[in-house]
Amino acid sequence: MLHVVRHGRTEVNASGKLLGRSDPGLDQTGRKQAEDLANRLGGVDLVISSPLKRTMETASYISNTVKTDPRWLELDYGELEGRSIESIDVEIWENWRSDVNWAPEGGESLSALGVRVAEACEDIVEISKDREVVVVTHVSPIKATLGWVLGLDAGVSWKCHVSPGSSMTIKIGQYGPVLQNFNLVD
Repeated sequence: MLHVVRHGRTEVNASGKLLGRSDPGLDQTGRKQAEDLANRLGGVDLVISSPLKRTMETASYISNTVKTDPRWLELDYGELEGRSIESIDVEIWENWRSDVNWAPEGGESLSALGVRVAEACEDIVEISKDREVVVVTHVSPIKATLGWVLGLDAGVSWKCHVSPGSSMTIKIGQYGPVLQNFNLVD
């Protein structure tokens, strides 16, 4: 089974700011979410994490042994990093939401993110067939993983919500990945 989970809350994302490659740790609520997530997952065989502090801290609640993979990094928001969602021009949002190849200045497009996440998913498909594998990552790679499982384009990112400390479970069967649940927090 493959479990793709979002890190716990940080002060930055709690304040509604875009948090890509910046590297804050979890806040108190985020640590509780990570603990609850670890309890919900139970025993696992392998934990893979984005190398950022918030994901590594969340992963530490799940296992003492964590392998890092930079393909699970959050979307690079470029010049929009750290800005509140409300402060971003309507025209920028329209461009972003209508074109999966559009990227903020110095940042990454949703389609580029989708390519790197799909490669990471394909690399762990075989081991996920008979082992409990957990990937600790960020909101955008989770949405890209959902697109990979369901065969949707990167535009799916604008049509779903991923809560901090949530999990998505994917069963790898004879005919490929099958979504078991999404955005599970209880």
